[in-house]
Amino acid sequence: MINDPEKVEKFIDALEASSHDPAWQAASPIKQPLTDIEKVRELMAKRGYGK
Repeated sequence: MINDPEKVEKFIDALEASSHDPAWQAASPIKQPLTDIEKVRELMAKRGYGK
């Protein structure tokens, strides 16, 4: 808990500043689902399915 009014102001200012320019980025690239039937077949063949 923050009891010092000066520390409360600094905390609120920091929250306000961080909300204006968030630096969030995805940790890993987002891959789209595989929908091309030929690509699905190739992937399954590599993994040994369908033999």
